[in-house]
Amino acid sequence: MRTYELMTIHRPELAEADFKKLVEQTEEFLRSRGGTVVETDLWGKRRFAYEIDHLNEGYYSVVRFEADPDVVDDLDRVLSLADLVVRHKIIRPDA
Repeated sequence: MRTYELMTIHRPELAEADFKKLVEQTEEFLRSRGGTVVETDLWGKRRFAYEIDHLNEGYYSVVRFEADPDVVDDLDRVLSLADLVVRHKIIRPDA
C-alpha cells in the first residue's frame, strides 16, 4: 500500500453537517476497498483565489490515507462524477 493525500472542495451551499457526512462517505469508501484512513483535516468554508464554475467559495478537506493504486483510480472516478465536489486532487506526498 502507498500513502496518498486527497484534497476535495465541496459546493458552498451545503450545510456543514452535510459536508462532514460526505467526507465520512469518502473515508468509508476507502475502508470498504481495503484502504486505511490515517488522518482527516476539515478546513471548513474558504474563499477561492479565483472563480471556479461561477463559485467563489467552497468547503475544503484533506484526507491522508493508504491504499493500493487501483483503489485510488476508483476513488478518482467516483469523485469526478460527484456533483457536490467542485474539485479534487490526489497526490503521493512521498513521491
